[in-house]
Amino acid sequence: MSAAAVAGTVMTQLKTLYEEDIVAWAEQQADALRNAARTNSNQALDWENLAEEIGDLAKAYRSSLKSHLRRIIQHLVKLQHSPAVDPRHGWRRTIRLARIEIGDLLEESPSLKRGVSALIRNVTAGAIERAIADLEEHDEMNPLMSVVIRRRPYSEDQVLGDWFPPDPGEPPPSAEKP
Repeated sequence: MSAAAVAGTVMTQLKTLYEEDIVAWAEQQADALRNAARTNSNQALDWENLAEEIGDLAKAYRSSLKSHLRRIIQHLVKLQHSPAVDPRHGWRRTIRLARIEIGDLLEESPSLKRGVSALIRNVTAGAIERAIADLEEHDEMNPLMSVVIRRRPYSEDQVLGDWFPPDPGEPPPSAEKP
């Protein structure tokens, strides 16, 4: 195969990667730019800053994913532990919208799926602290409850699935009704 044919095949693969997973494409392109900078390419390009900016594109997608995960967990905590009635519909709506946004991100960049469970573990403590601060602000928190809340993990299915905690005072779904 000629050099031109190989180059054409590589470009087609890169265009396909760009269309199928922009995060994986951005990471690959940033690596390629850094490699080109190390080999002193004769192209008049700012290789290192180009690589940095393209690498930042992948970071931005990850950051957006983390933000949505954090928001979901924060609102799940409030749904689970706040006795307030009025904001519950808004919290559920926020969770549903964030789940849709995450679905869009993961569809656009399937490589992000690999790190979702780890990201959930990484953002949970901060999201719980924000929820506790919100609950404290409305006098809905006691010190014992905050200890329990801080120990509660959230699974990927709870965060990204259709799960919502029962309203406080309602029996758990598995409890028998009279």
